[in-house]
Amino acid sequence: MATGRRSRARLRAVLLVLAAILVVAVVAFVVWGSLARPAEEVPLQAALTDPAIEVVLGPVVELRPAGSEPSRGVVFYPGARVHREAYVATWAPIVAATDTLVLIPRMPLNLAVFARSRADGLIAETPEVEEWWVGGHSLGGAMAASWLGEQPPGEVEGLLLWASFSTAGADLEERDDLRVLSVSGSRDGLATPEDIAERRALLPPDALMVEVEGMNHAQFGRYGPQRGDLEPTIDGAEAQSALTEAHVAAFLGVDADL
Repeated sequence: MATGRRSRARLRAVLLVLAAILVVAVVAFVVWGSLARPAEEVPLQAALTDPAIEVVLGPVVELRPAGSEPSRGVVFYPGARVHREAYVATWAPIVAATDTLVLIPRMPLNLAVFARSRADGLIAETPEVEEWWVGGHSLGGAMAASWLGEQPPGEVEGLLLWASFSTAGADLEERDDLRVLSVSGSRDGLATPEDIAERRALLPPDALMVEVEGMNHAQFGRYGPQRGDLEPTIDGAEAQSALTEAHVAAFLGVDADL
């Protein structure tokens, strides 16, 4: 009997230790996910005061051309643990050049993997937009592609991948109804050129693939350097110009020096 009581006591002690470890792990994960890379203040403020666009900050960041009611919209998913406001400065010149509405939603724990269907509600709440694209940066792009793979043909116009790629389960390679733009950087240390090339077959054959020479992973947003990335060999203005040109070509069908 005494042996049985000691065994049960040891089992309870082990279970308590395991429960404590689990709680600590969950708390650590929540804290880790909550510490998103913030937007750099100077480029963010420059975008907020740009007279060519209107920006609303909130749970869903909204950018639109000043005084315009765009017929084209983009739901854009941030990269892992990057604050949605870090993409305002990147999107601002694209919005102005292409007359496009952009919505960047907040993600649980700043990870799009937990809310890949966020586009559903945003599209439904904005019926005035006639042409929708979805996309994202890094993990955000992969989750947008995964969600898009579940949508019927004709519901969404296209996919935007920034330093990202589709997933095998999305089955987009046979989708002849989709327009796809993939922009990557030759100095990306996280979504490397080799990664992009290996997954090229997961996209439709006519996808527009743009590799920006000298651009790295963090230059797709304005949140500063990122661990594991390579040093860029072009500055932010050059990276921004190339990214804007790629979207002018994809959205408007205007030839750009890509």
